[in-house]
Amino acid sequence: MYTHANRIGTCAELITFVQQIGFLPLLQSGIAGFSAEEIVDDDCRYVTFPDGGWDWPLWKWKGACITEGGLIYGKFFAHKAGFISPDWWPDFYNYHRATRPALIEGSIEEAIMDILEANGPMITRELRKACGFTGSNMRSRFDSFVTRLQMDCRIVTADFIYPRDKRGNEYGWGWSLLTTPESLYGRERCEAASHRTPEESRARIIAHLSEVLVGASLKSLERLI
Repeated sequence: MYTHANRIGTCAELITFVQQIGFLPLLQSGIAGFSAEEIVDDDCRYVTFPDGGWDWPLWKWKGACITEGGLIYGKFFAHKAGFISPDWWPDFYNYHRATRPALIEGSIEEAIMDILEANGPMITRELRKACGFTGSNMRSRFDSFVTRLQMDCRIVTADFIYPRDKRGNEYGWGWSLLTTPESLYGRERCEAASHRTPEESRARIIAHLSEVLVGASLKSLERLI
């Protein structure tokens, strides 16, 4: 169980909090209370209106957390999305890149990475089309490959792109702008913890989270990262 003392009411407060705490899933993580969704003010949560519209300030903060706050965002936590601070990213990257499966020559994952590295940042649907996933029921299959690559710390979200209506107003859920962490943050920054072994990086992360999430079981922490 995690209890945050003060509710977060602005994007700036969320950025500061993640920079302090190091890791934060966006939505419920399996550890009670440990997610952005659970610690923001009530008026920052998802709400629907009688006319069918909706508002979700927390959801809209994601892009600014990356572009203005310097946080790293992707599906890192047991296939669920969340934020990692710049200070803790090198250890997370060091552990995951060394212990996750290597890319197999000729695999779909390798093709995705080759196209993304050749073209630069791409929104998900453009990347999916470029990889040939255009048939029916292909979206979820493609997304599963991208999720695995995010868990491997090979792909991160650079921003969120929103369509605009005739008045120029953004609408909808937005599209993830995907890129490689090395392109976005620089290889040197990503590999800043390479002087440690992957297990040393893992141990540092577990020790830190044990201090933050007092009472959480080791199994739940291991599942999270």
